[in-house]
Amino acid sequence: MTAQPWPTAIHFDSATKRLLITWDDGVESALEAELLRVESPSAEVQGHGPGRKTLVPGRRHVSIIGMEPVGNYAIRIKFDDLHDTGIFSWTVLRDLHDHQSALWATYEKALAEQGLKRDP
Repeated sequence: MTAQPWPTAIHFDSATKRLLITWDDGVESALEAELLRVESPSAEVQGHGPGRKTLVPGRRHVSIIGMEPVGNYAIRIKFDDLHDTGIFSWTVLRDLHDHQSALWATYEKALAEQGLKRDP
């Protein structure tokens, strides 16, 4: 069993609206605020059980206005749409990094199927 990667640096770049993470295994993540918002691990987004995920449209321009540590295993992110209930563990952040292309494709397909858009 290998150890879960651990962040050595986390910074939000407001110009690109990306959360930049350097991991102890040398990987560098650049996660868009929009992806973090629409994939928030909060119950509001993920629902209260399997298959209960809520599609969150209109967040193309969302930004991060604050972050705070949660213990030594996660951060809570506050977005400018005032969503702040998601606790992003290191595992969740790394999974978002590892699967972001597929997550984007699934998100955009779901929006299209429901006649919704990324723009507000």
